Amino acid sequence: MFYGSVSWDPWLIVAQIVCLQCLYYLSLGVFLTILVGTRVSRMSLVYFFDYATATTSTVTGWSVIASFLLSSFAGAGFMLYLIERAKKCLDFSATVYIIHLFICIVYGGWPSSITWWVLNGTGIAVMALLGEYLCIRRELREIPITRYRSNV
Repeated sequence: MFYGSVSWDPWLIVAQIVCLQCLYYLSLGVFLTILVGTRVSRMSLVYFFDYATATTSTVTGWSVIASFLLSSFAGAGFMLYLIERAKKCLDFSATVYIIHLFICIVYGGWPSSITWWVLNGTGIAVMALLGEYLCIRRELREIPITRYRSNV
C-alpha cells in the first residue's frame, strides 16, 4: 500500500461506492432484523426508508434508531477495508447518506422528521470520523522489514 501518485480510476470509485452502499444496507438489515424484527410481526422496507419509523416515542422507534447507528459503526469498519484512505472517508460517508436520502425521498417523500435528520447527521459523523480514525491508525503503522542478516 504505497500512496504516491495514484491514477484516477472512475470504475474503482464507482465499485467502492456500490460495495459500501450494499454493505451498509446489509448491515442495516441484520441490525433491523435483530432489534426490530423481534418486536414487529412483519419486517418490510418501511423500516429502512420511511422517516416516520425513526421516532423516540416508541420502543420500536428506538430500535430503528439503534440499528441505524450500529450500521454507521459497521460502515466505518467497512471503509477500513474498502477505501483504505483517511482523506477519502468523509467523501464516501457523505455519498452513502446522500444516496440513502434520495432513496428515502423516492420511497416516502421528503423527510420532515427532525429525529430522522439528527439520526442521519449523527450517522454520517460517526461513519466519517470513526472511519478516518481507523484508516489513520492503519496508515501510521510501522512497515515491517525483514532482515536477512545472520546473527554473528
